[in-house]
Amino acid sequence: MKLFRFDPEVGREIKSFASVNFILSGIAHLKTEARVSCIHLGANGVVGYHQAVSPQLFLVVQGQGWVRDETSDHISVFPGQAAFWEKGEWHESGTSTGLVAIIIESDLLEPAEFMPAK
Repeated sequence: MKLFRFDPEVGREIKSFASVNFILSGIAHLKTEARVSCIHLGANGVVGYHQAVSPQLFLVVQGQGWVRDETSDHISVFPGQAAFWEKGEWHESGTSTGLVAIIIESDLLEPAEFMPAK
């Protein structure tokens, strides 16, 4: 598992098109078919321990929670942070208070191309 950031501090200011107070944090340039989903976990919610079917990026947008892989204990994640699992990697995620995350799955996903490591 690799951890990345997409919070405003790692983004860049955009002023084109008369934009104001606009920070863009790149996430991915998808070069193949992809699946994008939004998950909503309530209090004490868990996405059970399973293998990633393809490379998977888990982007926390609201709330806080934890992620883990087969070699780590729970690692806290907050809005603006992302976990990345390779195809076949065992993983689990959850929250005690509630969490919303965007999940991107794609065979050619390379988050390090746009996001700095945590």
